[in-house]
Amino acid sequence: MKRSAPLQRRTPLARGSGFKRKEPKPFALADRKTLERHTAMKRRVKRVTVAEGKRFIDACRGEECYLRVSGICQALGWGSETVVPCHSNQSRHGKAGALKAEHRYTVPGCGPCHAWIDQNTVGTPRQVKFDVWDRAYERWEPVRARKLGIELQEAA
Repeated sequence: MKRSAPLQRRTPLARGSGFKRKEPKPFALADRKTLERHTAMKRRVKRVTVAEGKRFIDACRGEECYLRVSGICQALGWGSETVVPCHSNQSRHGKAGALKAEHRYTVPGCGPCHAWIDQNTVGTPRQVKFDVWDRAYERWEPVRARKLGIELQEAA
C-alpha cells in the first residue's frame, strides 16, 4: 500500500533532546513489600567466618580415617598424610547447593574415602553414603568432644 503523503512530525524536536526522561514513579505497594522482604532476607543471611568452625576442622588433623570404606580406604593406622576433614553431604546438616555443611559436621577421612563420599564415580546410592558418614560421625563425635573439651548432649 502506497502512502499519499509522507509522515510529518507535528511538533519539531528541540535540539539534542532525544527522548524525554520520565520522573521515577513512587513504589507501588506490592513493590514496597517485595523490597522490604528482600532486605529482611538479606539481613538474615549469616556469613560463616573462617575462625568460627576452625577448631572442628583442626581437630581432624593427625587423626585416622573414620570413614573406613571397605575396598577403598588406604589410611590404615594413625596419622595418614591424606586424612582431611570430610563435611556431611546431608541437607539436615546445612548442606545445600554449593554450600558446605556446618564445620561441626566433619569427620576425618582419607583422600580416597573422601572422594568416594563426595563424588559418585562408582554409582553408589546416596543413602549408603549417608549411612557410612553417619556411622563415622557416631564414632568420631565422642573422640572430638574429649579432644576439644566439649560436653556431649544426651539425646532425650
